[in-house]
Amino acid sequence: MRFFTKIFLLIILSFPAGYALAQEGTNPKADRLFEKAEQAYGRRDYTLAVRQIEEVLKEDPSYVNAYLLKGDIFYDLKQPDKAIDAYTQAVSIDSTEFPPAFYIMANLQFELERYDDAKRNYAIYLGFLPKSQTEIRKSERNMTLCDVRKELKSHPVAFNPVNLGPNINSEGSEYINSVSLDEELMFFTRREKELAGHESFYFARKKEGPWNPAIEMSPPVNSPGNQGAMCLSPDGMSIYMTCCSRRDSYGSCDLYVSHRRGSQWSEPENLGDILNSTAWDSQPCLSADGRTLYFVSTRRGGFGGSDIWKSVLQDDGSWSQPQNLGEPINSTGEEMAPFIHQDGRTLYFSSNGLPGMGGADLFISRLDPSGKWSVPTNIGYPVNTKNDEINLVINTGGDAAYISSAKDGGFGNIDIYRFELPQEVRPAHVSYVKGLVFDKTDHHPLSADFELIDLKTGKVVVSSVSDAADGSFILSLPVDQDYALNVSCKGYLFYSRNFSMKAEEVVKSPLTLEVPMQPVAVGEKVVLRNIFFATDKYELQPESMAELDKLLEFLKRNPSMVIEIGGHTDNVGTDAHNLELSQNRANSVFKYLLEKGIPAQRLSAKGYGKSVPMESNDTPEGRASNRRTEFKVVSK
Repeated sequence: MRFFTKIFLLIILSFPAGYALAQEGTNPKADRLFEKAEQAYGRRDYTLAVRQIEEVLKEDPSYVNAYLLKGDIFYDLKQPDKAIDAYTQAVSIDSTEFPPAFYIMANLQFELERYDDAKRNYAIYLGFLPKSQTEIRKSERNMTLCDVRKELKSHPVAFNPVNLGPNINSEGSEYINSVSLDEELMFFTRREKELAGHESFYFARKKEGPWNPAIEMSPPVNSPGNQGAMCLSPDGMSIYMTCCSRRDSYGSCDLYVSHRRGSQWSEPENLGDILNSTAWDSQPCLSADGRTLYFVSTRRGGFGGSDIWKSVLQDDGSWSQPQNLGEPINSTGEEMAPFIHQDGRTLYFSSNGLPGMGGADLFISRLDPSGKWSVPTNIGYPVNTKNDEINLVINTGGDAAYISSAKDGGFGNIDIYRFELPQEVRPAHVSYVKGLVFDKTDHHPLSADFELIDLKTGKVVVSSVSDAADGSFILSLPVDQDYALNVSCKGYLFYSRNFSMKAEEVVKSPLTLEVPMQPVAVGEKVVLRNIFFATDKYELQPESMAELDKLLEFLKRNPSMVIEIGGHTDNVGTDAHNLELSQNRANSVFKYLLEKGIPAQRLSAKGYGKSVPMESNDTPEGRASNRRTEFKVVSK
């Protein structure tokens, strides 16, 4: 009776006729014992089969087939060390008679992370010129991976994950989705242990100490259907999510958005057939300025099973045709779970098509000034393991990350952990600004539109709206830049101020602002804090344009309003000079508005010199406050 183990099947399928099966021995007693071992193996009586094999080897220690069958038995029993030992014995007796033994041993050694042994045996196997292209490709790929994984393991990164505890993690699986800019609010997807396959959104809050117990999101965000893979917009006012098999879906899973007002979320709205396709569209992540949406899709035009794509929000509110990120981000495998950091140029994602430690590893790529992504870098071992690593979220400061992982000692299958991000894979420094918008007179919260403008470029960095329920807002900003804040609300004078985001100050202690809005009333004044002049000059600086345009917009929205533009100085210099300088500065703003179409009868300009200080002129800060341009409501 001839037995056909894994190794013999490989010989038949992979090798030309010159390679024959091992011949039966010349010892008849050993042959009879071996037949009994084969019969026991066929019945899956592994204990008896091993005992018979030992009898064979006592009779004939060089009986190659006995070692091969022994290797197959331990392979089936998932005892790879014993299987490797048996196969090693076989090839040591005759390596040319059974070349596929090297391939099987290499695969086992590869899974056991014995990379030098695996690479050597793959090379020996390829030297026999096998016919199977699948086995050739796997051998060549795994030889490369042996080098990659050996290198990663020889240079481990610091990794001390801390489980977020039973208030977040359960007996099921938790997948991290989003963390707010201040790390006080977390969203994640939970797959319940008792409801196989069903996923729902949860959120949790914290101020100090551990997270509060997670709360399942209410309808309409959660539904009886399946939803998952969501991201919170940086301003906290929207969630972009994946919903599957809904009536208004274009494919198996589509991208949706839900907006928040107070504590209530709106019915998820399908983002349309520009973003969504007839294929699978999932795993959205929104950039800090709210204008670029990264997501994963299996649509046509990709490089592999699933690719990372992006779409840009147009000025008219529509999304652009999605663009594949291309190489080197996307591979012939599957790219998943993109996370674009708030710096706007550091992308983290998961891939099983790029060389790494396991089935899917976490990678980082950076966008250069020309708009090209760098070759992805593996985040490192032991963050990446031989298991799949997929979900990663980085905090605003860039020094810590949240990961979903199946680790020993957890509360369930997959838990959420937080860890300090290795220095070499951190994004650029980013901080955040948070605050409250309220009525100046009675302090009730307001829903107001606000824009943050980069004073150097004059471009709007981010625009959003404060929460109507409590007037709160939050947004992220790159550090080491100067910004102008403009806030507007119907029935109120607009508010402006400027501030500097210096790394040493704001990374440790992010900026908190209070924005009191003054109701429109005759006699009320607004300081135009983002109107700039050079020292002792009255020509408008380029950085002033954004503020001037906001004033222009405000006057157009209030077509009957008449204002006086006032110029003010500190007490440095003569009274006559300061009066003239303040008048000329007020005139500069007057002329700008006049040229932009505001009728002259709605405007006047007056210089006050040093006569109306806001603060004492005894300090540099006080003098800086007194050097200002403002407008006063003359009539409305």
